[in-house]
Amino acid sequence: MSGHATGGIVRAHADAEPVLAPRAPRDREERERLQDSLLQPGATRAEGAGRRARPEEPDAERTCFERDRDRVLHSSAFRRLAGKTQVFVYPADHQRTRLTHALEVAQVATSVARGCALNVALTEAIAIGHDCGHGPGGHASEEAFDTFLSEGYDHAVWGADVVLTPLNLCAETLDGIRNHSWSRPAPSTPEGVVVSWADRIAYTAHDLEDAVHAGIVSLDDLPDDVAAVCGRTRREQLGTFVRELVHRTTQTGVIGMSDDVAQALAALRAFNYERIYTRPEALAQSAAVVAVLRALVEFYVSRPAALPVDFRPEALGLQALGDDEARVRAAVTYVGGMTDRYAFRTAVELLGWPVDRLPVGIDLPRLG
Repeated sequence: MSGHATGGIVRAHADAEPVLAPRAPRDREERERLQDSLLQPGATRAEGAGRRARPEEPDAERTCFERDRDRVLHSSAFRRLAGKTQVFVYPADHQRTRLTHALEVAQVATSVARGCALNVALTEAIAIGHDCGHGPGGHASEEAFDTFLSEGYDHAVWGADVVLTPLNLCAETLDGIRNHSWSRPAPSTPEGVVVSWADRIAYTAHDLEDAVHAGIVSLDDLPDDVAAVCGRTRREQLGTFVRELVHRTTQTGVIGMSDDVAQALAALRAFNYERIYTRPEALAQSAAVVAVLRALVEFYVSRPAALPVDFRPEALGLQALGDDEARVRAAVTYVGGMTDRYAFRTAVELLGWPVDRLPVGIDLPRLG
């Protein structure tokens, strides 16, 4: 079907469609002016092509942060998050992956940004890109790769400074990604700080929901005093935390929560750590992931010719480093980009890794 032509215009549907009043297209400059009038004084303004490591011409229609959001959304690093662990290695149906986590963080963050009159496009760009530096197998990959890098492996820094560098994103977007973790320095923009909160809010609520569906915990296990503040379900918790963040931020100008609600979020997170993340089965999964990933990195360090051409030191621009360091960073870059399925299949096929030493839940016949 090629559509339906009427009066020289092809429409998608045969029946009547909504019609708009003709007007001139709204170009980037007009939209920047409109945005400036709607944002609060402390919000980040989009200006021209944005501050990028490699200068570019401005886009005719999109603001610089909208271009960033689109670049992340269409990147292979973002797509690969669909195959990377959030909490459960090689997740079953309905369990979160890194990709669905990123989308949920973006939903929370943009809700707050809209309520606080901040730059929604910048907020969304940071949110969907914030975990692109994660390796396969969840946070265990950081422990695995720490061994090989003198500065250690921080997924936030690695995502901004290595994985997403080819996209030539704006400095504000990269800063928000690099510093979204609470252990990092504060982001330079209010939008980056909002994503820091949104990340913690989203994963705390949805990791609990996934664990309940997996039969690991029950919502009734949540302490009554915590539930009294934020509720027991994901819907209640997200509603409580988003409303509180918007209310306190607009009331005080400080991006934060009142003490009682912040304590409820902290207690909910502590509950998850005790009952979900650090339970014996989860620690065993992490140990299995670490062993596989370290073995893969060691293999590629010793055999750099086995790396795909695009991931060899010279292709990654690592020539200025010593040969040993260049080989290590190339190997970590390649293995860090793998999905769960690809990493564990490669270990079995390339290293002869015993199937019984793979993380539980990896069904090898399904890996082909």
